[in-house]
Amino acid sequence: MKQEYDFSKAERGKFYRPDAQMNLPVYLDDEVKSYLSERADAKGIGLGEMVNDLLKKDIALIEGVK
Repeated sequence: MKQEYDFSKAERGKFYRPDAQMNLPVYLDDEVKSYLSERADAKGIGLGEMVNDLLKKDIALIEGVK
């Protein structure tokens, strides 16, 4: 690493995008991923859609119990 960096020509906020959306990575166990991938392929949908649908159903169940 350099001792000093020259920021004299820097531009504050050059890459800032207020409407940018951050997608968090979700790591599944290998067994879970392969099982859900097979089910998603059988339904003809993507893995992400399958996981979102399952999580939405779980949320509805949790909210129903409250």
